[in-house]
Amino acid sequence: MEPKAERVVHPLKPIYNERSEILILGSFPSVKSREAAFYYGHLQNRFWRVLAEIFQCPLPADNGERRELILSNRLALWDVIASCRVRGSADNAIAEATPNDLSQILSAAPIGRILVNGRTAEKYYMKFQYPKTGILPTVLPSTSPANAAWGLERLTAAWRAALRG
Repeated sequence: MEPKAERVVHPLKPIYNERSEILILGSFPSVKSREAAFYYGHLQNRFWRVLAEIFQCPLPADNGERRELILSNRLALWDVIASCRVRGSADNAIAEATPNDLSQILSAAPIGRILVNGRTAEKYYMKFQYPKTGILPTVLPSTSPANAAWGLERLTAAWRAALRG
């Protein structure tokens, strides 16, 4: 039986500091991420493997190391959506979305670029945040395991080009 859609409030705080220059935005935390109380908590999500490869560091083993990977590379990490009705973790099951307020990050850090992790993040960023920020995002292929068309090598190359660009 398919899970029932429920209203969920984003449970994670943004990760950034005064040195963050690139903001990476996902859409909304998956069930596994909410259970892990951290971003990209699904073991099959390739987000952390991609970043570890790009920044030539060991795969972070815990949430503290993941946080350090973000901050030590002048990144910021959050999601576009603050709350929504969602069934499970599928992006196409998101409805009645309300946006996160990016101003807290943009006023505290010298963010020069915004990257969005997948088309759903792009859709909601363009709807809610772009009119306020005026910053066009770089749309990257999703690191989700649902994006099977992109192998790890190809995914890493696309993300590397955007992060270095």
